[in-house]
Amino acid sequence: MKRFLFACIWMFGIALPVGVGCWVYRRFYLSGFANKEITYLYVDHRKDFGDLCRQLVDSAGMTHPRHFIWLANVWKYTENMKTGRYAVTPGMSYRTLLNNLRRGQQSPTRITFHNIRFVEDLAERMDEQLMLGKEELLHKLKDPDYCQALGFTTQTIGALFIPDTYEIYWNIPVENFLQRMKREYDAFWTNERKKKAADIALTPVETAILASIVEEETAATDEYPVVAGLYLNRLRQGIPLQADPTVRFATGNFALQRILFEHLEIDSPYNTYKHTGLPPGLLKLPSAKGIDGVLNHTRHRYIYMCAKEDFSGRHNFAATLAEHNRNANRYRAELNRRNIR
Repeated sequence: MKRFLFACIWMFGIALPVGVGCWVYRRFYLSGFANKEITYLYVDHRKDFGDLCRQLVDSAGMTHPRHFIWLANVWKYTENMKTGRYAVTPGMSYRTLLNNLRRGQQSPTRITFHNIRFVEDLAERMDEQLMLGKEELLHKLKDPDYCQALGFTTQTIGALFIPDTYEIYWNIPVENFLQRMKREYDAFWTNERKKKAADIALTPVETAILASIVEEETAATDEYPVVAGLYLNRLRQGIPLQADPTVRFATGNFALQRILFEHLEIDSPYNTYKHTGLPPGLLKLPSAKGIDGVLNHTRHRYIYMCAKEDFSGRHNFAATLAEHNRNANRYRAELNRRNIR
């Protein structure tokens, strides 16, 4: 009898820790989520632990919230939440996720910005894609001293941002974000590109300004080098650029289809009908293709251009005023026929 009792006690002593171990293993080491695709968890300064748990239930199908909460309390995560974007992968355990959350081991996100006109638009786009606040970013971009420290003015700071897709941490601070963009800018402006800019008597910033005009002038990317060559011819000869996009920028009416004589009289440094040389800032954030279109411009004798009368977005180019006038008359006639004022 004693042997039987001893055996029972011995077996119970073995079975209990094994059973507890199996329970712990199932609850914390095996999958605790029902998601079939990667789910991303966003933690900012406003999110508390309750919000995080609700997001895990709603978006990642957390199966046993009480077990997750218990482990989070044991590991004191609720008192030390770190901001970031965290991946919840199919089959992930509570232990793995909590380890990532505690260590701040987040997953980078991809940010994209294209077709940006003003730094306000850029700040809005970044506010949508990153944790940083647009007000703090705008404060930096409108600070003359800060812009000067980066090598720009408040009118040219847009040249810092080369439109593309970048992989970056979601909770990156504003200062770090701007320094990252400066590194990308420096990497883009290779010695080869700098030399090409110097060969046409432009700085990288001036190249970006001209590229922004070129991109606003034509929707046909294969025309970029031709249009750039035309404006460079005008700059070399001291002829005003007379670029309609700069006048449109000066009016602030970007839907303006027809530039009239009254628009040409607007007193603005961006009115290149009244002022020679480049305007003081960018009309938009030019793309890498636009910048390279300037650096690798087509050499020709054109100094005039006019939109084609077929409204294809392409242009007729001319080396003489007489030829240009014929092109312009055809275009104006089509504007009148379509009743575009």
